Amino acid sequence: MGLWNSFKKKISSFSDDWDDLDDWNEWDSDADIDEDEDYGDGDESDAKGSLGRDWERVIYSREHIDIHDHKQRHDYVVGCLEQIAEATREIENLEYEYNMVTAYLKDMEEIEALPPDEKAALESAAAKVSAIRRDRDKEEAKINKGMSDAKFAQLMMLDEGVEDGIRKLTEAEDYQRKIKNDLKQLDNERSAFRYRRSELISEMEDCQGMAVVCSVAVAVCLFALIIMQFGFHMNTTAGYVLAAGGASLFYIFVFLKYREASSEFKKLNSETNRLILLQNKVKIRYVNNTNLLDYLCMKYKVDSSKELAKLWKQFNEEKERRAAIRQSQMALDLVENELMHILRKYQIGDTAIWLNQTDAILDHKEMVEIRHSLILRRQSLRKRMDYNREVVAANAQNEIKDLVESYPKYSGEIMALVEEYDAREGAGLS
Repeated sequence: MGLWNSFKKKISSFSDDWDDLDDWNEWDSDADIDEDEDYGDGDESDAKGSLGRDWERVIYSREHIDIHDHKQRHDYVVGCLEQIAEATREIENLEYEYNMVTAYLKDMEEIEALPPDEKAALESAAAKVSAIRRDRDKEEAKINKGMSDAKFAQLMMLDEGVEDGIRKLTEAEDYQRKIKNDLKQLDNERSAFRYRRSELISEMEDCQGMAVVCSVAVAVCLFALIIMQFGFHMNTTAGYVLAAGGASLFYIFVFLKYREASSEFKKLNSETNRLILLQNKVKIRYVNNTNLLDYLCMKYKVDSSKELAKLWKQFNEEKERRAAIRQSQMALDLVENELMHILRKYQIGDTAIWLNQTDAILDHKEMVEIRHSLILRRQSLRKRMDYNREVVAANAQNEIKDLVESYPKYSGEIMALVEEYDAREGAGLS
């Protein structure tokens, strides 16, 4: 089936890259970096509190599901399939960013693996660029620059994607607020459902108790009427009629009350199941959006979209000023072209980035710091992939398989739903 195979094929393409992660450490004994290790993110669930931890968990509970009910069974399976599809789309969206970070790391590996004589030529060109820039900076020392070289170099690396990053960060912040409101509303609805269920259970128990009390009262009344009829020879026909009529009316009232409570209780269970499925969808979106926010803030080294927009404005102003200065410095252009020419010879993917990273070429520790930052970005991407692959999609797939195994008489219907959903959605996942 295309839906399952598409998901597995996409995961396989990433796992091949992940198997090579140890190679990044082999060429740098000073790096001491393990991409599987968590670098300072802390316990994310502790940071968010108990409510955040609950929102990240995807619940698969059949407690309130009547599997033998066609509609509930259909909705439950479709909900699991939608989770698989959404997880697969999320992983596909991460591929471009993951490959770009990997390309940067491979460029670093190429540079560090150069033979001594070739690396010396590269370092010589980088040193020329660095020296001319230092001379230029001395001339500009009296100018009050709005942005440091380090921050400018960081934004230069992300030049083409900053505007898109501002848009994504703004949208993610707005979406996060909406998701939190939705989750709070859903939590309130679940609390109301739980409270109403307890009321209905008490109401049904009260009806049962009243039926018992009425039965005892009728029995006592009949016993008294029998004594009056046979012991005192009294005419108790009216008493029998009144007792029977009163008991009948009372039983009818209790029965109707119990049936009304029981019907509402069943509907409430069905609504609880629908609410759980809806919560699962919103929780998945909450986790993915939270991870997206964390990643974008880490990528651009900001705390909010407003801060990034301010930095981007300063960067554009600084970029224009520096562009004007570069026009009068032909020597710098020449040595930069020389550096780029050397880099191109060694199949470096993005040579322009290294014009602003000459210190990394000359200083091994600087190279390690940049590499460390890139590995952190890979770690964040990998974490998001793992969540969608192992928590969202795999659990949903296992839940469907367990349904097929636990209820074999519905297996044909469930697999037909999988094929139908695959035919409708699979084309977008392939």
